[in-house]
Amino acid sequence: MSIRVLLVDDEELLRLAFGMILRAEPDMEPVGEAADGAEAVELARRLRPDVVLMDVRMPGTDGIEATRLLLREAPETRVLVLTTFDLDAYAFEALGAGASGFLLKNSRPQELLEAIRDVARGDAVVSPRVTRRLLERFAHRLPATGGDAERLRALTAREREVLLGAARGLTNTELAAALGLAEPTVKKHLGRVMAKLGLRDRVQAVILAYECGLVGPG
Repeated sequence: MSIRVLLVDDEELLRLAFGMILRAEPDMEPVGEAADGAEAVELARRLRPDVVLMDVRMPGTDGIEATRLLLREAPETRVLVLTTFDLDAYAFEALGAGASGFLLKNSRPQELLEAIRDVARGDAVVSPRVTRRLLERFAHRLPATGGDAERLRALTAREREVLLGAARGLTNTELAAALGLAEPTVKKHLGRVMAKLGLRDRVQAVILAYECGLVGPG
């Protein structure tokens, strides 16, 4: 089945370029285009795309608010944010709003296609290192939600260790070595963490770890 993609950007030429790239792929189908966040939310509600390719800096309803509203209306949809800089406050806030990752606008076409496929599979398109750097820089923007710490009680000691390692920016391979586990076992633990805490992906798990005070900047 084709991955159904909604293109959201206030620049028509960019939407055109992305659409041409997607149409050349046998497993992708651009199903609509929006020039602003409000239109994106309406189209996502109607079209139910698998992935939304979302610009964040748009007039009117920006990509951050659009992501928040869109995922409330269509929680099964995945959002991949487009940004100019890898350490962008907009990218960080979009992740906090529920986006599954972000991509630089000057990425190569193949990187764009692979990112869309990854997000459609339910993976997060932000490396653990970049996630850590974003949180180090912008964690002060996270709300104080001490009550969320209660959610961590659902985790086993091992699951808590895995979450802590992920929040510190360790890859699955590094986590496996640090904890003396096989890499598939680490992935299973991460999957259980996300299932128990009702999270969409690894990035959301790391953000929650910061919100709960499990780990902090520095």
